[in-house]
Amino acid sequence: MERIEVMISEEEVDKRIREIGEQITKDYAGKEILLICILRGGSFFMCELAKRINLDVKIDFMSCSSYGKGTESSGHIKIIKDLEEGIEGKNVIVVEDIIDSGRTLSHLMDLLKSRQPESLALCTLLDKPERRVVEVPVDYIGFQVPDYFVVGYGLDYDQRYRNLPYIGRVHIDDEVLK
Repeated sequence: MERIEVMISEEEVDKRIREIGEQITKDYAGKEILLICILRGGSFFMCELAKRINLDVKIDFMSCSSYGKGTESSGHIKIIKDLEEGIEGKNVIVVEDIIDSGRTLSHLMDLLKSRQPESLALCTLLDKPERRVVEVPVDYIGFQVPDYFVVGYGLDYDQRYRNLPYIGRVHIDDEVLK
């Protein structure tokens, strides 16, 4: 039997997203920014974040997958959906739902950097530093979480629970998923 334990409440998530939006507004004062959402999970976070940034904000989306043998990501990425427009000379913030190993995101950031944006930053709702294999500089972090399997706010378990307004961890038959 599955059960979801609330780790970070809806109110805490909302407050932290507001704080990140205020910090981005301050850091990019007077500039236009482009938020690049990494699909699918990042969409919930990006929509809420964009509403809290008091600047000219444009948005675009990317979808990618890492491929390799077995269950571990090789870190090589395959672009499933690329950006609609170029990013050269733009202030870009990549918006992700969660960063764990860092492999795929490291390669994605290198790819985007090669497209010569004016600036390139990374923003994540959740960070799991315990799982990091490749260091990725993260400019804006919502919450650091322990190495549990988490759902809600865009994060899913078998395509379920994305729509939860909080961050929770999954228990199956009283075992916590990792």
